Amino acid sequence: PAAFGLNQNYPNPFNPSTTISYNLPKSGNVTLKVYDILGKEIAQLVNEMQSPGHHRVEFNSSNLTGGIYFYQLSTDSFLETKKMILLR
Repeated sequence: PAAFGLNQNYPNPFNPSTTISYNLPKSGNVTLKVYDILGKEIAQLVNEMQSPGHHRVEFNSSNLTGGIYFYQLSTDSFLETKKMILLR
């Protein structure tokens, strides 16, 4: 990939699982976290060094209530947050 990018999760809305994908143009330490509507961290899906390329992570929400959640991709030089909806 030529640039960093956080893609919209699919499917959205979802129940009980969804896939989050993102692009990395260079190697680096990557974190991918999920937050509730109040900003409380719900899950840490990725926290490791990753190589360049297209990456996908499955998020299972079977222990969460329905509502709006946010997921955030963070690297040394990139930060992006997107919204997803869990339907019960």
